[in-house]
Amino acid sequence: MQTMFTIQTNGPGLTEFTDDVAAWLPAGSGLLTLMVRHTSASLLIQENADPEVQADLRAFLARLVPPTTDPSMSYLTHTYEGPDDMPGHIKAMLLPTSLSIPVVEGRMALGTWQGLYLVEHRDRSHRREIAAMLISDA
Repeated sequence: MQTMFTIQTNGPGLTEFTDDVAAWLPAGSGLLTLMVRHTSASLLIQENADPEVQADLRAFLARLVPPTTDPSMSYLTHTYEGPDDMPGHIKAMLLPTSLSIPVVEGRMALGTWQGLYLVEHRDRSHRREIAAMLISDA
């Protein structure tokens, strides 16, 4: 069983899509694989209780990999798509672009405070696609 999720982002940050995936899952058990189909976005399983976690993660990534306009990034040569593009590729290289999640009796086996997030690494909003495939036990 497979589908495609389209997630609208609002610039850099984490966009939760746990409920979208949960609503799609059928009864039964298996293994869910998710993969983002873009080179400047990532996927995370992360805390979904306190929004400060997402703000801190975004701030950390911005500090770890600043835009190409920052003097520390002057060595980068891929700059013609904007100062956020190559840093977006670097962030996507550091974070996962696919996830595997056990599904038990129609529910993802996530922890109490865990949610699924698309991480947008570009400065402007984008429509991102996430391919989903569920391999069932049955």
